[in-house]
Amino acid sequence: MERMESFITIISRTIWGIPLISILAFVSIYFSFKLNFLQFFRLKQAIKYLLEKNNDASSKSMGDISNFASLCTALSATVGTGNIVGVALAVSTGGPGALFWMWIAAFFGMAAKYAEGFLAIKYRRIGADGKIAGGPMYYIEMGLENKILAKFFAVFGMLVALIGIGTWTQANTIATALHSFGIPLWFTAIALGISVATVTFGGIHRIAYVAERIVPFMCIFYVGAAVLLLIINANMIPNALYLIIVGAFYPQAILGGSLGISVLVAIQLGISKGIFSHESGLGSAAIASAAAQTNSPAKQGLIAMTGAFFSIIICTMTGVVLVITSAKTGIFSSTCTINGALLTSHAFGIGFGIAEIGKYVVNIGILFFAFTTIIGWNYYGEKCVQYLWGTKSIIIYNIVFLFFVIIGPFYKINMIFTVADIATGLMAIPNLMGLIGLRKIVVRETKAFFNMPK
Repeated sequence: MERMESFITIISRTIWGIPLISILAFVSIYFSFKLNFLQFFRLKQAIKYLLEKNNDASSKSMGDISNFASLCTALSATVGTGNIVGVALAVSTGGPGALFWMWIAAFFGMAAKYAEGFLAIKYRRIGADGKIAGGPMYYIEMGLENKILAKFFAVFGMLVALIGIGTWTQANTIATALHSFGIPLWFTAIALGISVATVTFGGIHRIAYVAERIVPFMCIFYVGAAVLLLIINANMIPNALYLIIVGAFYPQAILGGSLGISVLVAIQLGISKGIFSHESGLGSAAIASAAAQTNSPAKQGLIAMTGAFFSIIICTMTGVVLVITSAKTGIFSSTCTINGALLTSHAFGIGFGIAEIGKYVVNIGILFFAFTTIIGWNYYGEKCVQYLWGTKSIIIYNIVFLFFVIIGPFYKINMIFTVADIATGLMAIPNLMGLIGLRKIVVRETKAFFNMPK
């Protein structure tokens, strides 16, 4: 088993090596400059579009769900264990500087997220079942006219849903959280299977209905608890920020060389776990964006962009809490024996001064985050399967998906996250090629949109 884990880790680090990170950086930086840093200057406008009444939701507008519902569906898949467990793994393995590189990746990644949302609306169509079908596989096929590359994305998108972000990682983390309350793994597996089936078999409308109600609550609950902890420990924030900034460029200066953490390791883990949490560049959220009731690619692109913004806020809360309490948790020492959700829970408990508070805050957050990620990624995988083999294949996919959800609680978490990294990296490649190939269309039509009279 140790040899298998080492082999999988090598594959993951190879995929998430300098070439892929460089392409992600190029795409994100390119759109940031060409779109005049709209992730900063147009963020207020994006949030306004998100909160206002959906004027495009008319009989003349394509789409299955509202703009807000599409974002909540995307966030349900985006905001998951990566924001709690993934950040803990990144910070504990890559040092506090990994959080800095997560910030950088998220800021520039928002521009790539905009491009994905834009293309999702521009290149979508009505499927054989009468519902909207869109996402990277469609803008790659219709925009680039490359069906092979589109199928490549769909295959790996399906695999991410089945063995990556969508099932194992979330189910395992839910089971770990509930096990701390004495609930056996087998019970969690059965309960999850029933709950997921009840929601996902209802299609996009039921998934969006659940997401609209759970996602805002879970974000406010978790961020609120973290903000309260930071207020209680406000005097420690300056030192935490110092560790994060210095750790991003000189990790040995604050951690020593015993842990083998280098700048490259911090960058690699920060970006890969950051993408795992906000999914910019992967193209997955574009599948949900395509279902929005709007005829404006630019508007939906702006709304989609806010998904990365909200996701990185949650990552920041987790990361800063971990760094603030690092002296007491021993997160950066070789003697630290806990990781993932348990480490984050321990950090919250120390920050509040009461272990049980941390346990409840983190575990309740995980239950909501992970469950919504499962139902969101079920929809993503379903659309990939539909693209590959048609509507009739969806029922088979859903059965296989539920099987992986049920067995998820029984697998070791480190290997699960490594497998997820591999699958997401392979899925990102065709999407990034699509973004590069269609970049001029995005830039040209976006500028035309902002130059239109109000």
